[in-house]
Amino acid sequence: MAKGKDVRIRVILECTSCVRNGVNKELRGISRYITQKNRHNTPSRLELRKFCLYCYKHTLHGEIKK
Repeated sequence: MAKGKDVRIRVILECTSCVRNGVNKELRGISRYITQKNRHNTPSRLELRKFCLYCYKHTLHGEIKK
């Protein structure tokens, strides 16, 4: 069986406010979460409110490419 067309795929969520502010990636970093989504139910990019360890508040985390 081919594993290329799985229904549930692993996605990476990245903090959008850290990226917009141009945080220096060497010093602080960017908050990232790994989760799964169903490709058939949510074909568009996933966005969730998660806690950012670097902003110290709940922010919008968006799906990024691997």
